[in-house]
Amino acid sequence: MNAWHQLVSALPFEWTQFAFMRTALLAIVIVSPLFALMGTLVINNRMAFFSDAIGHASLTGVGLGVLLGLSDPLWALVAFALILGVCIIALQRFTGANMDAVISLSMSFSIALGVVLLSRGGNFNKFSHYLIGDLLSITTREIYQLLATSILVGGALLLGYNRILLIGINESLARSRGMSAWWTQMLFCAAIVMVVTMNLSWVGILIVNSMLIVPAAGARNIARNAGQYVWIAVGIALVSGVAGLIASFYANTATGATIVLVSMGCFVGTLGMKAARSRRAA
Repeated sequence: MNAWHQLVSALPFEWTQFAFMRTALLAIVIVSPLFALMGTLVINNRMAFFSDAIGHASLTGVGLGVLLGLSDPLWALVAFALILGVCIIALQRFTGANMDAVISLSMSFSIALGVVLLSRGGNFNKFSHYLIGDLLSITTREIYQLLATSILVGGALLLGYNRILLIGINESLARSRGMSAWWTQMLFCAAIVMVVTMNLSWVGILIVNSMLIVPAAGARNIARNAGQYVWIAVGIALVSGVAGLIASFYANTATGATIVLVSMGCFVGTLGMKAARSRRAA
């Protein structure tokens, strides 16, 4: 950490002289590649709504943590999100119900329960930071948590990337090759839960899914193969994260939301590139 602070503070920019900005920049560098990698798989497996549901349902996890008297509700949040994710996948697979309907019902229930738990006694405002996040308040301990999560989850996703990709594209073909769609979906669900919940406090419930999806959606517009898809998504996520952080510093705006706006700008740019490529091909 000290080496990082010394390296960044040597840059000739005003914002690099603040320790909280250097720490926030490190958090972005750590998690942006993970968000991008996860986002490509979420889009290919048509689970964007699922990851959004996990983020919003985390309100209930926070509420349960408070109800249990935990000083840090993070682990209650992770546990509830894991249970909810498994229930959604299991309910859809074993009942054959429409996935969108199952997710919508689960999200409606969990959000309502979370608001009820957190609003008891009129104390909901104390937990509003979970809604919009606060990247600039991230601590050294949280940096190490993010680093551990990125290494473990990112490594697992890289090892199982082709398997998860194939199941998302053609589950029948994956089964014919001896792949277990059920267990792969469960492990991928757990990975989504870990990425979403471990980043909620600084990203915010309202925009965490956008940071997960937008870079990957932009990369999909211009990538020619799976390798390009991942690397372009990582590039968009990193550029958006750094540019959004710096822009929020000078504009005095919410960092997470500013990053999403920059990502949307990149997405629009990829649409233009896609259209130009189509005209040249015609």
